[in-house]
Amino acid sequence: MGQLSRIEKYGFIGNMRTATLIDDNGSIDWLCLPRFDSDACCAKLIGEPDNGYWKLWPTEEVISQTRCYRGETLVLETVVETASGSASIIDFMPLSRDAANVVDVIRIVEGHEGTVEMQLHAIFRFGYGHVAPWVHRRKKGITAVSGPDSLRLETSVELETNEDDIRGTFTIEAGQSVPFVLTWYPSFHNEPASRNAQRALRETEKWWQEWSARCDISEEFREPVVRSLITLKALTHIETGGMVGAATTSLPEETGGRLNWDYRYTWLRDTTFTLYALLSSGYRNEACAWREWLLRSVAGDPAKLQPVYGLAGERRLYEHQLDWLTGFNDSRPVRVGNLADQQQQLDIYGEVMDGLHFSRVHHIEPTEDIWAVQCQLIEFLEKHWQEKGMSLWEHRGPAQHYTHSKVMAWVAVDRAIKGVEEFGLDGDLEHWRALRQEIHAEVCEKGFNRKLNSFVEYYGSDTLDASLLLLPQVGFLPAKDPRMQGTIEAIQHDLVHEGFVYRFRDARKEQRLTDGEGAFIVCGFWLVDALILLERKDEAHALFNKLLGIRNDLGLLSEEYDPVRQCQLGNFPQAFSHVGLINSAHNLSCCSKQGRKGPAEERGEE
Repeated sequence: MGQLSRIEKYGFIGNMRTATLIDDNGSIDWLCLPRFDSDACCAKLIGEPDNGYWKLWPTEEVISQTRCYRGETLVLETVVETASGSASIIDFMPLSRDAANVVDVIRIVEGHEGTVEMQLHAIFRFGYGHVAPWVHRRKKGITAVSGPDSLRLETSVELETNEDDIRGTFTIEAGQSVPFVLTWYPSFHNEPASRNAQRALRETEKWWQEWSARCDISEEFREPVVRSLITLKALTHIETGGMVGAATTSLPEETGGRLNWDYRYTWLRDTTFTLYALLSSGYRNEACAWREWLLRSVAGDPAKLQPVYGLAGERRLYEHQLDWLTGFNDSRPVRVGNLADQQQQLDIYGEVMDGLHFSRVHHIEPTEDIWAVQCQLIEFLEKHWQEKGMSLWEHRGPAQHYTHSKVMAWVAVDRAIKGVEEFGLDGDLEHWRALRQEIHAEVCEKGFNRKLNSFVEYYGSDTLDASLLLLPQVGFLPAKDPRMQGTIEAIQHDLVHEGFVYRFRDARKEQRLTDGEGAFIVCGFWLVDALILLERKDEAHALFNKLLGIRNDLGLLSEEYDPVRQCQLGNFPQAFSHVGLINSAHNLSCCSKQGRKGPAEERGEE
């Protein structure tokens, strides 16, 4: 396998339609155009150089290099120093033009001291690195065309082409600036107008600065929260309001393993967590857009509710494998699409009902007819809540009576009751109260293992699940209930390694917890929240800081973390991880302020 690559080396830029991953050596290794879930034209991230990349880097040895985002923006700057001088590579994606079918990626090389010889090397391959385009030289740059896709790379640097291999060398001096503007547009449309790189840079920085300035969080937590909020904003489609789980597909949860999934879709499980993260931070418009996506997606037959949807609410996410790609660190298969769209997960009914109840509490009023849809959801759930299903972790094994799923069925009924009690909506209150009590009693009887003094993964099992940390947050039981205290202690004993929380123990983890997939980062933040609810603030704060410590140098988190190899795992950057960070920061911030409640306490009481 050779030397392993690390997810941490990647930076991330985006324009709220799609995103780009750039490594710490100036190489764009992942770029899907024009949407997050479109085919990649740079797929080196999960393949080989011939599958597409675009690198800008000095030709001579680099003595030192640093990188950072320019303030509270999504403009990435990499500073390189050689024996002859120093320069910056500034990478960003400006907000989309008026035409939704035009996307720009802009790179600007600026000279600081002396002179630096730079080289451009690019191979653009459409269809996830499978299709070589026709490349044409032009007066200022090149065009690359294949089927419906056109790329235009505009620059003053003279470029040489050998079939689809593009190269160029230039020297940058102090005070000079050399821009490169890559534009995607449909091949059957006329070419769009050229974009002024410096003007676009000023406009992009200003937009992000003004957006970030709205963040409402204490100064102690501002840096990680703002960076996480920027990441969430960049992962949200500007037109549909749908937020992708991550910008990538098939980054492995286990190095060299088969746990490689496509996360460029939108999950219902994230609903309430995301609403809390956005509203707690002062981003009401974004919360409203997310709620509107939710309303559109859940419309229809309650029996057809899916765990995951496309960016605009598309339902068919056909999963297939791209056999020509070797995978990140040789982790195969590389998958596109997600078979989880066909799973029956009872927990999502609770997430939907909780999210809509949260909207009412915070005066984001759903449309008048959504209550009728909610009543249909409860009617469906009453008939099916006792059935087996899949867990929120989307296991692909046999269905089970997952405890978390049953608890979320209780949440769904509880929020329906609160809709009647608190907002005067019509509903069979006494019947629903009896159903709520029935579900609660069954979970406490069948989901609690007295021998372990803990709730367990599914009825009759003796295994734990980190999702059980959420029971106090959703209001099922207080954190200080002896059963919950026993559950939290059992999870700390059985699913935690050096402070990092694993989702569950499977066959791979019978001998060692750290075998197989990594620790699940958002579960670590859930443990932070549980400790806060137990009033163990110092312990919670220490764990929160430990989780902050595994972010990369740009403040980004993937899905999982391997505490043995000390590397991030899974798709990147991961929205769920950053949502967890934001909510835990607000929980910590509020627990020291009288009269203020964090998301965990507020959700549990609502």
